[in-house]
Amino acid sequence: MEIQAEDVGALLGRTKVLIFVEDVNDNRPEVIITSLFSPVLENTLPGTVIAFLNVHDRDSRKNGQVVCYISDNLPFQLEKSIDNYYRLVTWKYLDREKISVYNITVMASDLGNPPLSTETYITLSVADTNDNPPTFPRSSYSTYIPENNARGASIFSVTAHDPDSGKNAQVTYSLVEDAFQGVSLSSYVSINSDTGVLYALCSFDYEQIRDLQLLVTARDSGDPPLSSNMSLSLFILDQNDNMPEILYPAVPTDGSSGVELAPRSAEPGYLVTKVVAVDRDSGQNAWLSYRLLKASEPGLFSVGLHTGEVRTARALLDRDALRQSLVVAVQDHGQPPLSATVTLTVVLADSIPDVLADLSNIRNPANSEDSDLTLYLVVAVAAVSCVFLAFVVVLLALRLWRWHTSRLPPASGDRLVGLPASSFVGVDGVQAFLQTYSHEVSLTADSGKSHLIFPQPNYADTLISQESCEKNDSLFTSIDFHGGKDEATSDQQAPPNTDWRFSQAQRPGTSGSQNGDETGTWPNNQFDTEMLQAMILASASEAADGSSTLGGGAGTMGLSARYGPQFTLQHVPDYRQNVYIPGSNATLTNAAGKRDGKAPAGGNGNKKKSGKKEKK
Repeated sequence: MEIQAEDVGALLGRTKVLIFVEDVNDNRPEVIITSLFSPVLENTLPGTVIAFLNVHDRDSRKNGQVVCYISDNLPFQLEKSIDNYYRLVTWKYLDREKISVYNITVMASDLGNPPLSTETYITLSVADTNDNPPTFPRSSYSTYIPENNARGASIFSVTAHDPDSGKNAQVTYSLVEDAFQGVSLSSYVSINSDTGVLYALCSFDYEQIRDLQLLVTARDSGDPPLSSNMSLSLFILDQNDNMPEILYPAVPTDGSSGVELAPRSAEPGYLVTKVVAVDRDSGQNAWLSYRLLKASEPGLFSVGLHTGEVRTARALLDRDALRQSLVVAVQDHGQPPLSATVTLTVVLADSIPDVLADLSNIRNPANSEDSDLTLYLVVAVAAVSCVFLAFVVVLLALRLWRWHTSRLPPASGDRLVGLPASSFVGVDGVQAFLQTYSHEVSLTADSGKSHLIFPQPNYADTLISQESCEKNDSLFTSIDFHGGKDEATSDQQAPPNTDWRFSQAQRPGTSGSQNGDETGTWPNNQFDTEMLQAMILASASEAADGSSTLGGGAGTMGLSARYGPQFTLQHVPDYRQNVYIPGSNATLTNAAGKRDGKAPAGGNGNKKKSGKKEKK
């Protein structure tokens, strides 16, 4: 600066004054990150630049001189580039699986007194690379599965770990292709590629496959993929699924049993034979024990529990049978136990020629008993069937005979051929049909057509007069038969008609009689009924014989001559009154008219027709 001085006389004087300002360290250094490469791959080589830094201090001289540095325990270092520029570089390999993110602190300090410093933080991420293969906790495993397992059963589960991230950590499982007994292992076992669970594709049989050696591979999805292997030993556990197999004595193919010889002079403990058996199972499932299950002579032979030797238990006696049958059972110790039996036939003889004649007759006793039982069953069934069949035949024959007997009419007089004697009774020309059905056959001499006339059905307590029976109305139903004169007429009856039933008021007798003062009453008990039937039958027989004198006076019909003077027509009820004609609303009341010689209404035509029939 200049200083000017002037006096009163106008004289001037000038001078320069220099003022120097000394710097004081009052400003902190500043750090500016100009560039940063993040994330950084973990496989980055040492010396790779990560970031560029610019450092400056507004102070001067020493106060403006800045020094930058970072921590020594980091895989990074700061290098001064030019002027106030620094660069952050790696000085060793990074490992993401150990440290995936780094927080770097950059410290800048000046050289002032006292020094001032500042800190800058840098966050650096480490990117993953597929540098780690999947690993199993162990290199080998062993597992067990019982035989006869279900198809698709889970066997074992394996797990592999990959410390990488993302796709590099995605693990898939597979079985290394190999063959066992010429068959690929993939046909026995499969593995889930995502979960690592192994499944059985078949039912294992211990007798065929004892163990399988598998190699499991775990592979990640990185680029390039990395993998590792693990061995798995699969052992099949035995189950008691095989019964003992008897090797000796071998069962003959013809179904007979083996024959063993034992001399009669054998002492107790003599070895007769030995049963040999094996079991394809293993362990206690194959431990066999022998016992005598059945013997024709108990106490004569014994069987070794573990050896299967058949020995004599006592001395042989003369009373012992020539042939001895033994049933030996062989049983294992599995759960549940299985067993097999063999039948032995022991012949007690000193030499073979002594029993050659009997050997041909030896047969299996068990088969003999079974065949005898089968024969007895067959005979019993056949006998029961024959008895039942005979019973059915006899029953059918009796039913057929009764039906045939009921259909055949008994023999009678000349005019009444084909009708039972008790079917009607003649009382003053009245014919009473007592059976449910009756029929009359009329034939024409010169005609080739025959007429079978059926009256309508009537009950046994309904009496129809001869004139009414001879009417050609709905009372009769005629059927034409084509044939010659000598052909036999059919005696089949027509089915009953349902319109001929009548009420109690229309039935003849005391209850339904309108002229009760003219006739007697119906029988009221069984004795009177039987007496009445006997008189009617006697009168019918005399009428059929055509005798002109009935053995008594008029009005007695021979009853007084046969049964005594006390039995006259007054004891016989007049069955002609109130006779109901089926198919008609009228009833016959011509009892008095008949005695007076008067013809009933409508009777001329019927009498004419009856005369024609008698003429024929």
